[in-house]
Amino acid sequence: MSPTDTVPPTEQGAFMSVRGLRKSFGANQVLRGIDLDLRPGKVVVLIGPSGSGKTTVLRSLNGLETPDAGVISVPTASLTLDFEASPTRKERDPLRDLSAMVFQHHNLFPHLTAIENVIAGPVWVHGVPRAQAIAEAEALLARVGLSEKRDVYPAELSGGQQQRLGIVRALALKPAMLLFDEPTSALDPELVGEVLLVMKKLADEGWTMVVVTHELSFAKEVADTVLFLDGGVVVEQGPPREIFAAPKEVRTARFLDRILNPFTSPDPEAE
Repeated sequence: MSPTDTVPPTEQGAFMSVRGLRKSFGANQVLRGIDLDLRPGKVVVLIGPSGSGKTTVLRSLNGLETPDAGVISVPTASLTLDFEASPTRKERDPLRDLSAMVFQHHNLFPHLTAIENVIAGPVWVHGVPRAQAIAEAEALLARVGLSEKRDVYPAELSGGQQQRLGIVRALALKPAMLLFDEPTSALDPELVGEVLLVMKKLADEGWTMVVVTHELSFAKEVADTVLFLDGGVVVEQGPPREIFAAPKEVRTARFLDRILNPFTSPDPEAE
């Protein structure tokens, strides 16, 4: 357990089951029936081409997106949402409370210092006393090497530091699981490693995590389960050693080959 009493979800008994998740934006059907199980303390990585539905799945788990159909169940929280029945916002709110999202572009408050960004959620949303929130935030900043940046503004931080601050802000909410939406895609290459290292440490601590990423090396090393999405469906899923070494589906193999061997893969326009 960390000094902030932020406990990984293995101790909280988090568990989530997703069945038949569907979502359309106008005539574009983005999700076509997604099934997904999230186990306590496990890391699920979603990979796939742009437009495959990965981010929409992630936002649905967090309640930022409302699916058109499908069921999300969290037995430990006595929560079941059947989206075909159009649950109200009040009924959906407990789903959002279960997780915290780390976004691609940080989404920090530019007018607040680093520590003010971290305490905003606990104080404004959860009613944590300010002094307690500050003490917990300082401990979290120390964990990711940002103690000396306590009183600086986001514009004064590097991209990697901003993303680490975004992770701290998520941890400060004490969620049951952490959701990462391509957290390194907006970073310069030399800054990617420092963010992935923090994420690996969280996985080692036993956090339940769902990660959308193109960092396949991270998926190989950290994921317990990898899901390959394409066209709004789960084409293939399994342990990373199976997905990366011996994919069963042609679409999976083709995608991995394009990512891992960009200069030898066939031109997709020529297919």
